[in-house]
Amino acid sequence: MVDVTVRGAGIFGLSIAWICARRGANVQVVDPFGPGAGSSGGLVGSLAPHVPENWNAKKAFQFDSLIMAEPFWRQVEYTGGVSPGYGRLGRLQPIPDARGLELARQRAGTADELWQGRAEWRVVTTAQAGSWCPPSPTGFVIRDTLTARIHPRRACAALVAALEVMGVQVVRDGDDNKGQIVHATGIAGLQELNTAYGKTIGNGVKGQAALLRFDAGEVPQLFADTVHIVPHADGTLAIGSTSERDYDDPTSTDESLDDVIDRATRALPLLHGAEVIERWAGVRPRSKSRAPMLGAHPLHHGQFIANGGFKIGFGMAPKIAEVMADLMLEDRDTIPDEFRPEASL
Repeated sequence: MVDVTVRGAGIFGLSIAWICARRGANVQVVDPFGPGAGSSGGLVGSLAPHVPENWNAKKAFQFDSLIMAEPFWRQVEYTGGVSPGYGRLGRLQPIPDARGLELARQRAGTADELWQGRAEWRVVTTAQAGSWCPPSPTGFVIRDTLTARIHPRRACAALVAALEVMGVQVVRDGDDNKGQIVHATGIAGLQELNTAYGKTIGNGVKGQAALLRFDAGEVPQLFADTVHIVPHADGTLAIGSTSERDYDDPTSTDESLDDVIDRATRALPLLHGAEVIERWAGVRPRSKSRAPMLGAHPLHHGQFIANGGFKIGFGMAPKIAEVMADLMLEDRDTIPDEFRPEASL
């Protein structure tokens, strides 16, 4: 018997399958392209919070999920024996001007309240931040302790390994009409909605990233000149990414990625001369509301949807998995209104 069928083996689908299986459900995951085949198979893996101000349900949900991430990934690794490359090492962000410095200091105060003492957002000097800190025009940087890194491909592999121990297989072809059904199908799922409603419910945004052979050790990730610089646990370093609404080839890289690499090396001169070992491009699903789309599927009666985790999918996944398991297994709905499909229809 199958209690839950997950259609799609990206980060949302695999995480939902994991939590459902841990709660005792018989689960199957079906994806014709295999696990992590879409944007979840990328390189960057920055699990970063929204700025601590103008608090809303989306920011609170993300905060909860980022706090949940450490025990979530620890259990995945313990069960399956595969490391996802998770590490809550924080992030450094150069502050470009006086206005940015004023805002950063204001946000330090609101973070003390909103982050409940479970993480910090501080303004420090570049000297206080240490030798890994990039140059900053003001001499100050934001240092937060909530941001974490993960290796997206390894995280998907870790979930697959943990699911296998739990008796859950990820199959490319199978009967995907059994039990409670959740569609976590990324771009294809958004396109299905666009076609059915005759308007844009969601779309794909192309991103390009690079992987460098550079072992930075256990240091914070950087966000400088709108570029994410993420040192991974395996001795590589990821740089990304672009955000392209218009594109001809979803998987090709071009001069846009060259520009991202140039900006990263200007921001952190230590990277000059590091070997680029991989260039990657993929399309990330983005709902019209920009928030994840969770809840009852608007087209398939009695079924569910988990889609649209543009840029924040890995950071949101632990809590998304919990609320979707609540809904499907216990008929308990704790999904924020901003995340419901109606917000994008």
